[in-house]
Amino acid sequence: MVYDADCVFCKILKREIPSFTILEDEQTYAFMDINPANPGHALVIPKFHAPTIFAIPDDWLSACIVTARKVARAVQNVTPMDGLNIVQANGIGAAQSVPHFHFHVMPRTTGDGLGLNWDLVPGNKAEIAALCEKIKTELMNA
Repeated sequence: MVYDADCVFCKILKREIPSFTILEDEQTYAFMDINPANPGHALVIPKFHAPTIFAIPDDWLSACIVTARKVARAVQNVTPMDGLNIVQANGIGAAQSVPHFHFHVMPRTTGDGLGLNWDLVPGNKAEIAALCEKIKTELMNA
């Protein structure tokens, strides 16, 4: 496994920091968030240090989303919730607090006060179309 000596999640994987383990397999580790947004808030991480989605290899990313779904189903069955968010942030602009790729599995209740939603404001369709073409061109050249 590839670890970073200064990463808090890598330290959890190496058992240098304790955690409340939910599920562990060859590629992933799921545990309870000790600063939960709501009861049942869990984290899913790869057993591979990659700071963001841009750095994680595809097979590790795939393993993480499969584990996130397993954890989400279990959380759904044991917590009183109205919905669930799977959140993944990349970089300081997205409020990523630990630079190790991870998913938050966050049960939600109506009126819980968490601000993960935004107002729907129509965009400029010409600008949207132009950006769409740039993104498609970038994907074809990748």
